[in-house]
Amino acid sequence: VWSYFVSQKMDQARIRYIEKDIPIAIGGVAIYPGDIIVADGDGVIVVPRAVARDVAKYASRELYNDKNARREKYEKLGWELDDSVINKEL
Repeated sequence: VWSYFVSQKMDQARIRYIEKDIPIAIGGVAIYPGDIIVADGDGVIVVPRAVARDVAKYASRELYNDKNARREKYEKLGWELDDSVINKEL
């Protein structure tokens, strides 16, 4: 697991290496080596590596469509456009 931030210092004497690259389960969700974990303030998802490219394409399209719909509402209300409504081409 890679993390941008470290949450707490651990006593290295308390850490015991047992295995790596094995399937695990957290909260009843299976996570396999190579799976991609995506987390934000709303939650966490596990994306199996086998479908990661398709999921990324779908998510990009959804974001693009969402920004377009939001831009139309901003324009209708006369609001200034910001980054939440400006799309870069896919």
